Amino acid sequence: MTTSQTPIAVITVTYSPGRHLRAFLDSLPGATSRGVHVVLADNGSRDGVPEEAASRSGNVEFLPTGGNLGYGTGMNVGARHLRPARDAGDIDPEYLLLSNPDVVFGEGAIDAMIACMERHPEAAAVGPRIVEPDGSIYPSARAVPTLRNGIGHALLGQVWPSNPWTRSYRDNADMDSEREAGWLSGSCLLVRWDAFDAVGGFDERYFMYMEDVDLGDRFARAGFRNIYCPSAEIAHDKGHAAGRHAETMLPAHHESAYRFQADRLPHPWQAPLRGLIRAGLNARSAIAVTRARTNRKDSHV
Repeated sequence: MTTSQTPIAVITVTYSPGRHLRAFLDSLPGATSRGVHVVLADNGSRDGVPEEAASRSGNVEFLPTGGNLGYGTGMNVGARHLRPARDAGDIDPEYLLLSNPDVVFGEGAIDAMIACMERHPEAAAVGPRIVEPDGSIYPSARAVPTLRNGIGHALLGQVWPSNPWTRSYRDNADMDSEREAGWLSGSCLLVRWDAFDAVGGFDERYFMYMEDVDLGDRFARAGFRNIYCPSAEIAHDKGHAAGRHAETMLPAHHESAYRFQADRLPHPWQAPLRGLIRAGLNARSAIAVTRARTNRKDSHV
């Protein structure tokens, strides 16, 4: 059980977060009856917003990571920075909150995630209900993608959204019940420190995308569980960066998808299959980038 005296550590990775960071920080006091200690693991912001936010508050730290290291690596840098405070008892020794800076927490959301974690002592991670800007619920608690449903989704997801492989890939039939999932969206996760350390944190080979899928899968392989907790609610302005930088983000997404599957096909005799996956994902990435460029041009007509 946690104690009410020690604040919950919160890590967010910043990269010129703009207006989102103030809304994120302003929502934290209402999300928990306990204090928070926030680390801004900064991957090279140019807007001055993280530095200014840290200068305004004694419980917000600005931590330069040394460059644009990616989401998972930035989180790991923040966690390594916080371990002395955890060992000293200055922050909660059991739980660590990982979040994007474009999240706004609902009233009591962090306390609800802690309560959910305490209902599930075997859980390594708890994720909240995520409300998108249009009011829809993001399918943030999914099955781990298999080779079959991953390929089916990649080939048919755009032209036949209701195909069975995409439905299996998304596994979003029930977003109202507290339940186990294969993985949870990394946009907001409450994790157990000990479980996070046991699996080595995020795999730093992922620059962005799929690092949360990989983490959830490694938690499960280590004997832990991932629990979706809809009683905790956040708002997330998902994709605001991806929309501006499609030429970078889309290839990164497909590269991460390849790494995830290739890691699970490690044997020499599986090399031809890895090659087919690589070729298919490269082709899909090129099509997606072309479509994004066309849509951007059309929007300016």
